[in-house]
Amino acid sequence: MANNSYSGVKNSVAEPNHDGEFGCSLNELRSLMELRGAEALHKIQESYGDVNELCIRLKTSPVDGLSGQPPDIEKREVAFGQNFIPPKKPKTFLQLVWEALQDVTLIILEVAAIVSLGLSFYKPPDSENQNCGEAAGGVEDEGEAEAGWIEGAAILLSVICVVLVTAFNDWSKEKQFRGLQSRIEQEQKFMVVRGGQVLPIPVAEIVVGDIAQIKYGDLLPADGMLIQGNDLKIDESSLTGESDHVKKSMEKDPMLLSGTHVMEGSGKMVVTAVGVNSQTGIIFTLLGAGEDDDDEEEKEKKEKKKEKKNKKQDGSVENRKKAKAQDGAAMEMQPLNCDEGAEGEEKRKSNMPKKEKSVLQGKLTKLAVQIGKAGLVMSAITVIILVVLFVVDTFWIQGLPWEKECTPIYIQFFVKFFIIGVTVLVVAVPEGLPLAVTISLAYSVKKMMKDNNLVRHLDACETMGNATAICSDKTGTLTMNRMRVVQVFISDKHYKKVPEPDVIPASTMDLLILGISVNCAYTTKIMPPEKEGGLNRQVGNKTECALLGFAMDLKKDYQAVRNEIPEEELYKVYTFNSVRKSMSTVLKNTDGSFRMFSKGASEILLKKCYKILTVTGEAKVFRPRDRDDVVKRVIEPMASEGLRTICLAYRDFPASEGEPDWDNESDILTRLTCVCIVGIEDPVRPEVPDAIRRCQRAGVTVRMVTGDNLNTARAIATKCGILQPGDDFLCLEGKEFNRRIRNEKGEIEQERIDKIWPKLRVLARSSPTDKHTLVKGIIDSTVLERRQVVAVTGDGTNDGPALKKADVGFAMGIAGTDVAKEASDIILTDDNFSSIVKAVMWGRNVYDSISKFLQFQLTVNVVAVIVAFTGACITQDSPLKAVQMLWVNLIMDTFASLALATEPPTESLLLRKPYGRNKPLISRTMMKNILGHAVYQLTIIFTLLFAGEKIFDIDSGRNAPLHAPPSEHYTIVFNTFVMMQLFNEINARKIHGERNVFEGIFNNLIFCTIVFGTFLIQIVIVQFGGKPFSCVGLNIEQWLWCVFLGFGCLLWGQIISSIPTSRLKFLKTAGHGTQKEEIPDEELEELDDLDEIDHAERELRRGQILWFRGLNRIQTQMDVVSAFQSGISFQAAVRRQPSSTSQQHDIRVVNAFRSSLSPYEGMEKPESRTSIHNFMTHPEFRIEDSEPHIPLIDDTDAEDDLRPSVRHTTPARLHRD
Repeated sequence: MANNSYSGVKNSVAEPNHDGEFGCSLNELRSLMELRGAEALHKIQESYGDVNELCIRLKTSPVDGLSGQPPDIEKREVAFGQNFIPPKKPKTFLQLVWEALQDVTLIILEVAAIVSLGLSFYKPPDSENQNCGEAAGGVEDEGEAEAGWIEGAAILLSVICVVLVTAFNDWSKEKQFRGLQSRIEQEQKFMVVRGGQVLPIPVAEIVVGDIAQIKYGDLLPADGMLIQGNDLKIDESSLTGESDHVKKSMEKDPMLLSGTHVMEGSGKMVVTAVGVNSQTGIIFTLLGAGEDDDDEEEKEKKEKKKEKKNKKQDGSVENRKKAKAQDGAAMEMQPLNCDEGAEGEEKRKSNMPKKEKSVLQGKLTKLAVQIGKAGLVMSAITVIILVVLFVVDTFWIQGLPWEKECTPIYIQFFVKFFIIGVTVLVVAVPEGLPLAVTISLAYSVKKMMKDNNLVRHLDACETMGNATAICSDKTGTLTMNRMRVVQVFISDKHYKKVPEPDVIPASTMDLLILGISVNCAYTTKIMPPEKEGGLNRQVGNKTECALLGFAMDLKKDYQAVRNEIPEEELYKVYTFNSVRKSMSTVLKNTDGSFRMFSKGASEILLKKCYKILTVTGEAKVFRPRDRDDVVKRVIEPMASEGLRTICLAYRDFPASEGEPDWDNESDILTRLTCVCIVGIEDPVRPEVPDAIRRCQRAGVTVRMVTGDNLNTARAIATKCGILQPGDDFLCLEGKEFNRRIRNEKGEIEQERIDKIWPKLRVLARSSPTDKHTLVKGIIDSTVLERRQVVAVTGDGTNDGPALKKADVGFAMGIAGTDVAKEASDIILTDDNFSSIVKAVMWGRNVYDSISKFLQFQLTVNVVAVIVAFTGACITQDSPLKAVQMLWVNLIMDTFASLALATEPPTESLLLRKPYGRNKPLISRTMMKNILGHAVYQLTIIFTLLFAGEKIFDIDSGRNAPLHAPPSEHYTIVFNTFVMMQLFNEINARKIHGERNVFEGIFNNLIFCTIVFGTFLIQIVIVQFGGKPFSCVGLNIEQWLWCVFLGFGCLLWGQIISSIPTSRLKFLKTAGHGTQKEEIPDEELEELDDLDEIDHAERELRRGQILWFRGLNRIQTQMDVVSAFQSGISFQAAVRRQPSSTSQQHDIRVVNAFRSSLSPYEGMEKPESRTSIHNFMTHPEFRIEDSEPHIPLIDDTDAEDDLRPSVRHTTPARLHRD
């Protein structure tokens, strides 16, 4: 299969052939990498003999790697290409402008403006105006009539302004994310051997011939061939779609492909293809993401432009259709070492199950559609009324016939009415919403970088504000992940601190040091400190670092042992995984006998020991009775102090018995001799207890999920403040948890989980499956009135499923594997729990910023629409002209979204409870503010409109003829309107009914700048705007009145906040999310062809569907909605779903893997996501809950319980939590 799919591509990229330089050409290596398994082995033997011969031809050494000399590296880059895939070009500014022009409302305005322009230049042949009715008459003089074109031109100009602002926003957004992207790219490094040294180098600098070290959790950056491997298993689903992990070995299948994940084991490979010539690169070239490589300069240019393809999201409702295939905030992170074109996304989208948009996005879209509909209706009515009034007045009351020469004048009137109608619509449709969301999220993401949160999926940051539960790892997140051995049980004695080397018998000491040195991954080392007097640097697995440090504390040098026994000489390695919970290394002795060293969780390994070393260094029999004694005397006291206990043991296989069957692990890993038990301390991070207190105060429950034993976990949880003395919370082990949540058949039942999770605080000795089960159980639970929103932290490959299932997945930036980062939404660059609290704060801030913007925008909308509507109907002319409306729209949309979306978060955000999923966007308090301010503004404006000329003693602006010059009267109305918006913007800074609206106003420079800037521009418009803005200069007294009336908004705001919201029972909330259960099943089927459930589409379709379904359907809808509002929340809707879902679910998951869909059919996140790496799918996580008996890893009774379960292929890192 592999050959055929790529055979056509072999020569698609013309490359110079440098046969003279190296012993094999680029095309040879490319065609070699297209083979798999036996075929590949055959080809290698036929062409090169073996892998070592290939290394010689590539002029590299399997042991020392490349020399690393720049000339050599350059030569290789020329011959075999560089390790990056050229990105697609970013959209140019003009393309973005063109996209912004697609907005339907803008198009309508443009058409209206052009018609208006055309008609203003049309002079009717000497027609006497009187014949065409009174409304047409009264044009003062020729000069004024000449200026008729100004209105059309001004509309066009303002349209251009709006378009340029939108395009500039998109462009800067794109630029920001490209910057973020290149930062991620530079940070991605890979371990290679150069000049005999193991160095981390940026992925883009890897060249053909490099010797790369691969380990558990890596994402392979290039194609290569295995030259040494231990227990290596690879997930190749991203290339082949096969979900089974592929075993790689020198004898059977040495081919390693870029973009695949290492799920178990470790090894070394020689790189044979990079960039566009690697298997992933070839696929990308086919997708058109890579351009031709002959353009070297262009390539360099592109490298500078490492592009983050930003999907533009435009605001208008109509545009939602276009945007429906893109995710809400529409700026997902792109691949690391290449940028995927939209085609790559399409390909992935087709394999994805249906997804819901993010919580906020859903609510916003629905709200925008509802507002848009209302606006459309209002504008249609406005136009109809205007036309009818004009026709009745001209042809009925004045009784004029329709004269041919008058037609253009009448048409001009109709165009004017049409323009008024469109302006009503423009003001009604809140196209600033997406802009506000985008600005708010982009601003937050930028700032969160400083708080050590690297956000990969934009909507994660808003979801985080609603989080109600955090399931955190222990190791590295709550603790410092600087492990050291502090207690030892050795030679029958328990030392409370590391003993002096001379008290340990020499023979025991040799076994101990040899065991530690060879049975820790060779990639784990202790390096000297970076600055004088600092702590030693721990590189690699921290538990192993603690053991190496222990060897150093005993004044021994582990490196000397490693130099004597290099990694290649290890006979067999059983790497750590979550099923074994131990690691073993086998050495072959000169006499043909074998010795195996093992280390692992003490309660598990002790069960395998049948001897123990004594004071003299002799081994004595170790009975179950002795074992219980050691557990009570040594392990439990250590664990209760929060120490991790690790047992070190060994076993000899005499030569006389011949070579054992290494694949039969249960026979190999028994009859061990215990050398010692160490207690490893991992101190709690000093800032964690305070961070957890802040979480609990903010209504977020913190749970700890760890692989450590129960006593250790409980001790650490108490130190962190997750458990308080006197609380009746649950602490369970994974085994007990499984027993409680499964029924007789061994199936998981949601009702059982619901009995446990509300009280559960610590889950110890848990497997990755348990973590996933817990997260899924909490998310799916409907016990509490509020649905839970769960955040999860993880670092190991095994945490992938839980990270993907969670609403927000946090991966560890330092300790996390690539697989974990791939499945996550936010990467914690400092691995610190207190950064999560910052994420909660920012998330709530985003939510609040958007609510502030909504409160402001809707007040303006309501007022402007009513003013334009009533004004037009009564005076046959909108008091606010099209151009003025567009300026108001600019203030409302662009500037207000900038000003209100960039409010910095305050600590007070953490004093309220989370909103949860079903909370409406517009609370009743906000509704009170919106309606309250609208009443004030409308009163003022109508007073000015109908009595302004008397108050200010000026000419009335009402009933002006067609091209009349601007009047002072209407200028005052317009100016007062804008002043009220400016002051109301300050009111909008608070949405929970606070009194002090100025609090912290000077912390937000952007806000102050925008308010003052708008004020200055307004002065310019009024004083010098003239005809285009329909304004006349005002005198100082009139200005003071306008400002005073605007300032009244602040005083009125105080009055409104004095009215208790609870009294106003009639206020409704708005902007609820659409729940899945609210969508009728038939409708879901009809939406099957869509990539995701787009709420706008649903709204628009709903209308048609309802016609056919009749009242019955409406009735159901109403019932559901009222059920939601009356706070029964989910139960009513959920009752419709059969409770057997939990059982079907397991079968569905397994089937999902069979068909190469996304990793989870039934357990997908509510966002659509784009991977951070350049590969088609996420690593496949296999979770099979359907077996009745999950292999109980730490069964206390079974002697052979370390037999790895065949069904349980979940990979794992040393379960470091």
